[in-house]
Amino acid sequence: MSADLIDKVLNGDPRSIARAITTVENGVDGSVELMKAIFSKTGKALVIGITGAPGAGKSSLVDKLALHYKNHGERVGIICVDPTSPFSGGAILGDRIRMATLGLDKNVFIRSMATRGNLGGLSRATVDAVSILDAAGFDKVIVETVGVGQDEVEIVKAADVSVVVLVPGMGDDIQAIKAGIMEIGDVFVINKADREGVLRTQKELEALLSLAHRPDFWNPPIVKTIATENKGIEDLSTAIESYRAFQSEGEASLTRRQAIARWRLTELLRERLLRNILSRNGTEDTLDRLALEIAEKRTDVYTAAEELLKTQL
Repeated sequence: MSADLIDKVLNGDPRSIARAITTVENGVDGSVELMKAIFSKTGKALVIGITGAPGAGKSSLVDKLALHYKNHGERVGIICVDPTSPFSGGAILGDRIRMATLGLDKNVFIRSMATRGNLGGLSRATVDAVSILDAAGFDKVIVETVGVGQDEVEIVKAADVSVVVLVPGMGDDIQAIKAGIMEIGDVFVINKADREGVLRTQKELEALLSLAHRPDFWNPPIVKTIATENKGIEDLSTAIESYRAFQSEGEASLTRRQAIARWRLTELLRERLLRNILSRNGTEDTLDRLALEIAEKRTDVYTAAEELLKTQL
């Protein structure tokens, strides 16, 4: 990784930022050196994770929130985690299309990301991309995830403020409990608040939050928005800032950063160990043989994994 590219990233050059993100996403040579070089320059941006059920209007909300920050003179980085085909590895770049106008602004950087079969998975590459945008001088970095699943929960855990988006009349309260979202949401948004059933959703959410125990004793605010009409965005921005202020008052911020650091370290160790095993001679052939045996029902996944570990460790 050339020092020239690193300097350009730190100076906020869009092409260099895009190149650096591609480097860490693909895990090519130089990605480790890049992340080591920019580490000391991170920690200034506010990272906002936005998740929720598909169809909740997350993209519209991100669009309007980014526009709000831009209009207040801030530089905004947006990372959209797109759905990925398990066969082709391709991403559906719908968010890029919806945010086309916003993306033309020099103070806004939009990047769509997908797993693309990386060993580190979706989360590590995304969090590294967030670090690059942070080091490049963006004031706010917004991470929008595709839905409510394990990877999404992990990414939002790595944000400074986690925003969970719900909509009236879609049973999102049940979905939220299933995915463990109640524990990680710092701000809850009821989007499409012009729909019928918004009050019922709010009351159900308040009841669920009263049962959830948070170690930092923060009481997550509930904000009602109509993103398509730009309503409630100011309230959402205020709620996000209120949690940021709450964090800075006590030890909650350090505890959260420590938890994120531990999670990232674990992710990296998992990736390195898996890569070491797969890079050994004969492992690919063994994998193919065991996969065929599983497909033909001659063995099961657990027995195959045990055999692989015995031969490779």
